[in-house]
Amino acid sequence: MDKLVLIDGNSIAYRAFFALPLLNNDKGVYTNAVYGFTTMLLKILEEEEPTHLMVAFDAGKTTFRHETYGEYKSGRQKTPTELSEQLPVIREMLDAFQISYTEKENFEADDIIGTLSRQAEEKGWNVKIFSGDKDLLQLVSDQTTVALTKKGITNVETYDTGAISEKYGFAPERIVDMKGLMGDSSDNIPGVPGIGEKTALKLLAEYGSVEQVLASIDQISGQKMKERLQENREQAKMSRQLAVIYRDTPLDMTLESLKRVPYNEKTVTDFFKEMEFNTLLSRFGYEEEEEEMDELSYDMVEEVTEDMLISPSALIIEVPDDNYHHADIWGIAVVNKNGRYYIPAGTALESDVFRTWAADSSQEKYMVDTKRGVVALGWRNVVLTGVTFDMLIASYLIDPSVSAHSPADIAARKHKRIVNSDEAVYGKGAKRQKPAESALADHLVRKAEALFTTKDTLEDELKANEQYTLFTDLEMPLSLVLAEMETNGVQVDKSRLETMGEELDATLEELEKDIHELAGTTFNINSPKQLGPILFEKLELPVIKKTKTGYSTSADVLEKLEGQHDIIPKLLHYRQVSKLKSTYIEGLLKVIHEDTHKIHTIFNQAITQTGRLSSTEPNLQNIPVRLEEGRKIRKAFIPSEEGWHMLAADYSQIELRVLAHIAGDQGLLEAFQKDMDIHTKTAVDVFDTPADDITSNMRRSAKAVNFGIVYGISDYGLSQSLGISRKEAGEFIERYLASYPKVKEYMDDIKEEAREQGYVTTLLHRRRYLPEITSRNFNMRSFAERTAMNTPIQGTAADIIKKAMVDVSRELEKKNLKSRLLLQVHDELIFEVPPEEMETMTSLVPEMMEQTMTLDAPLKADVSTGGTWYDAK
Repeated sequence: MDKLVLIDGNSIAYRAFFALPLLNNDKGVYTNAVYGFTTMLLKILEEEEPTHLMVAFDAGKTTFRHETYGEYKSGRQKTPTELSEQLPVIREMLDAFQISYTEKENFEADDIIGTLSRQAEEKGWNVKIFSGDKDLLQLVSDQTTVALTKKGITNVETYDTGAISEKYGFAPERIVDMKGLMGDSSDNIPGVPGIGEKTALKLLAEYGSVEQVLASIDQISGQKMKERLQENREQAKMSRQLAVIYRDTPLDMTLESLKRVPYNEKTVTDFFKEMEFNTLLSRFGYEEEEEEMDELSYDMVEEVTEDMLISPSALIIEVPDDNYHHADIWGIAVVNKNGRYYIPAGTALESDVFRTWAADSSQEKYMVDTKRGVVALGWRNVVLTGVTFDMLIASYLIDPSVSAHSPADIAARKHKRIVNSDEAVYGKGAKRQKPAESALADHLVRKAEALFTTKDTLEDELKANEQYTLFTDLEMPLSLVLAEMETNGVQVDKSRLETMGEELDATLEELEKDIHELAGTTFNINSPKQLGPILFEKLELPVIKKTKTGYSTSADVLEKLEGQHDIIPKLLHYRQVSKLKSTYIEGLLKVIHEDTHKIHTIFNQAITQTGRLSSTEPNLQNIPVRLEEGRKIRKAFIPSEEGWHMLAADYSQIELRVLAHIAGDQGLLEAFQKDMDIHTKTAVDVFDTPADDITSNMRRSAKAVNFGIVYGISDYGLSQSLGISRKEAGEFIERYLASYPKVKEYMDDIKEEAREQGYVTTLLHRRRYLPEITSRNFNMRSFAERTAMNTPIQGTAADIIKKAMVDVSRELEKKNLKSRLLLQVHDELIFEVPPEEMETMTSLVPEMMEQTMTLDAPLKADVSTGGTWYDAK
């Protein structure tokens, strides 16, 4: 028997939109409603196996029902833009599946469904309707069932005549009578005021229909009820009429035209790829590595010749190890207009032709990760210059929220099946290994081909985003500065680190002794199972939080208990010292290079969404400085040459200066232009008190707001940091924003800008996309708003220090100075300097840093020197 499935398109799309978090693909197209609708459709196709299928949509806001009642559906909120933008994409999805859909001017989707279900019933077919709208229950019959979405979208409750009778106590056609009496707020059907579902069901059970209820008003108990029905007789009839689905809608189709036809699987998977529905691709058995890729011809090079190495060339230097310092180079690939070449690493490194070409700056080269290639070749005394394009950096600038910037990822996003992922070729984790030479050669040549063929597209995107100058003038030169810093490394005094470890051991022993005395017993301090009962049973401290295994003794729990017992600060100190010992003393000792006696950290240029650099292998940016024991670790970082000194230069209040510039607030600008203490100035403005009368607490409060405001601090956040009530904190923030009205204006404007365009930018056009800015989830939306306020400030500060690194490095080279830039930590640059250059460097570095960008709030850099990194602060 034929089976017709009818889907209420708008209803299912609406349910899908609100059931799933706001998603978008790489192009910024919102996809959550499309994804939800697609999963629902796939479930229907699999479980219902319909012979015929139709999706009905609403054609517009006005229908024939508005002639009866002008306020019909008038109370409905406007469809969110993020949903309305997805409705055409849902139609694209239906086209991909070759599923019929329609809409009819002046009618609703319900009327189309009602008409088609009637026609199918007359032919003796079975019908199943999918919707989130209870109105459609009136269509239930012996041949027609209605599935209503419950929680989410794929979870449905199916109604036949028996289910309707059980739920409501009457036949399906009486649904409209229920609406006539109780109305429907979602459709703005008025019904009879004061009558809800319970009363409507009771009246219908007793009298049968709206007409019969109205005819029996005299018999109904309750004077108020009688009056309501009498006063709203016509409104009840009209409401019933509005609820009736029209089943004779003129349609330009026949039931036979709705016959389900097989869809083209490639068309569907292509749509899924465009939407980035990876889960659905897997469900369809689509595997990237299993899809046939075009054959790529290439030469296996035994001897490097000049015609292989021309300008421009895509160059792959394959060093798969995350820590690429001294790691093996597996192979090299080159692609250019002359051909494709795989060069074994040994062949390239021993070739004078290759070494000369690599060092020739006039020979234009494209790379995936310039820094990695420069460092890897540099350790082998091969100089690499002339790189004009870096795929990793370009992709990162285009969208820093995307974590994957490999040739395979980028090619897939550009719909080019050229190369598989490294994981697919090399394996993962412990199974990772170098493949056979032929497989390696093919993979590397494909990487080079992906790089060569997507370069122009990526450059076009950078130009369209106004980011090409940021790419060419800042990020590309910076990659070479970072390569030099990584190769140089920073000298570490191993014996001093070992001595510090011994000192920390002694501190831990002392703390352990104190903790045991305060507890009145010995126990394993590192065991939460032993510590919990000591704190919350023996010492009877209030229980803050419990876990499945017992009492929580996490850091946030201990911090809340501070002040309630002398043991708490000792425990917190013990944990801090213990972490210093394991993470920094032992951790740093492990990564000192056995040949250079230096630490060669890796600076990650394409990870953070703000544009900040990060440091790994090891992380030298997170050495704790608030704890004196942590600060002392910097004593182990020393110059690599005898008699040299360390020089540290850091920007003073750079983010506040950027805020003053971007917001254009005269109060803040004046403070920086006159070189005033900004926190005292803020306290003067906020407390309306002369500078001489500002107390240290007032300045501390002003400082907390100054820095907090940049991060969108709330009254709660400020109250926690200052130990004051939320009300006081809220009043303080209000006074701050009243004192600096342009800051408030900036905060409002930037949030609106983010909502309108979906991203915010720094002064140098670095972007950060914020799809959550329109989320219905308050927490997600609030986070996006805070990010919108902070990113232009923090991102511009990141751009400034990066530009300073490039500017200073160029100046050192220009003046032929021996001084070296060693580290970048937040807003600070650390150098090692020979004694004869100290006078030059103490003036040159801050001068270059202050001139790197012209702001209305002038940049200021402070410089200090010493025998160690610690002494230079």
